[in-house]
Amino acid sequence: MAVLLSIAAFFPATAARADNPIVQTIYTADPAPLVYNGRVYLYTGHDEDGSTYFTMKEWRVWSSTDMVNWTDHGSPLSVATFSWAKSDAWAGQTIYRNGKFYWYVPTTNRATGRMAIGVAVSDSPTGPFKDALGHPLVENGEIDPTVFIDDNGQAYLYWGNPHLWYVKLNADMISYSGSPTQISLTTAGFGTRTGDANRPTLFEEGPWVYKRNGLYYIVFAAKCCSEFIAYSTAPGPTGPWTYRGTIMPTQGSSFTNHPGVIDFQGGSYFFYHNGALPGGGGFTRSVAVEKFTYNADGTIPTINMTTTGAPQVGTLNPYVRQEAETIAWESGVETEPAGEGGMNVGWIENGDSIKVKGVAFGAGATSFDARVASATSGGKIELRRDGLNGTLMGTCDVPGTGGWQTWANVSCPVSGATGTHDLYLKFTGGSGYLFNVNWWRFNAAGA
Repeated sequence: MAVLLSIAAFFPATAARADNPIVQTIYTADPAPLVYNGRVYLYTGHDEDGSTYFTMKEWRVWSSTDMVNWTDHGSPLSVATFSWAKSDAWAGQTIYRNGKFYWYVPTTNRATGRMAIGVAVSDSPTGPFKDALGHPLVENGEIDPTVFIDDNGQAYLYWGNPHLWYVKLNADMISYSGSPTQISLTTAGFGTRTGDANRPTLFEEGPWVYKRNGLYYIVFAAKCCSEFIAYSTAPGPTGPWTYRGTIMPTQGSSFTNHPGVIDFQGGSYFFYHNGALPGGGGFTRSVAVEKFTYNADGTIPTINMTTTGAPQVGTLNPYVRQEAETIAWESGVETEPAGEGGMNVGWIENGDSIKVKGVAFGAGATSFDARVASATSGGKIELRRDGLNGTLMGTCDVPGTGGWQTWANVSCPVSGATGTHDLYLKFTGGSGYLFNVNWWRFNAAGA
């Protein structure tokens, strides 16, 4: 357990009511959501703390079943995964096909010094991913791949900055037919940019292509800098495109933005990034999400950034094992790979906390279990309802276990854990780092 500075430690207690940005333990950027098997998997980049450029070495994965409590799955893909890559883990996207997950990412080719598009593959949405080819899939110095599979099974890869390109992917998703084709960027198709003779249209980067009700959408970051999010539509996957206007106006303390659009459990969601965390800005960004409703004619309304975020879909079940790194909001903690597999919450100090939203206790819980480890003398987990200083339902003592990855189970009785409430795990103890938590679970009477 290394010593490092948590960006989240600087959040005032009043910020705990917010749910955006949806990750607070690190800086994240370039969201790419994927709906699979009843969960939303969110693939992002990782801006390094204190970065003054797009210093990005790895990609990260989170997932959620309710759009508010997000589980950290760590980093299953990095620049080092690609033997031919030198640097720059920039904006990619993952898609599922034929039992496998394909993650298309831009990174710098060591041999040429140019940006190239690589593809990694995994049997699981959370990895680990491996380089599918051992060389770039395509390379022309441009970035930001988006991938789309049409209803007839034909897959397309789009990418570009300053131009916009596509290729038709073969069914294996790691090769293509024909040559990369440049999409004509017309002002009718992509809007009019003023003041830049070299770029007459608004298209900048970060395309996101999908199909809804027979209409093809391309959502993109527009007009640098600062960027806003705009979109165009077409009757076919390669056009002709018609510019439809702004989705998200320029805002949010980051001069870039990046869209991701999905439907999940009957709702539509728009992912983006901003600079809303403490220390945040154009090179230290954070992913956020808003729920929206399409207009009757299929157009997309204006969407503004909020600190509230999307509403919860359903509730969280406390009577099954929940990973400690499943978080709606936190203060002060970090995550790290756990020796037992998966991730754990660490760097816990006195007064740090985790909020888990919409926990359905039902008729009532009688006890609480947690998997913990401590190389010091441990501390306590206070179980509070609806606020950091809300009703105390129980307190679990965490002893020293002899190491940060020497795990043990602890239990404690609880009372007042009925109905549906936000759960706050409030960590208390002495000075320095107290303990790590891998998972937790409540137990009902008679269980």
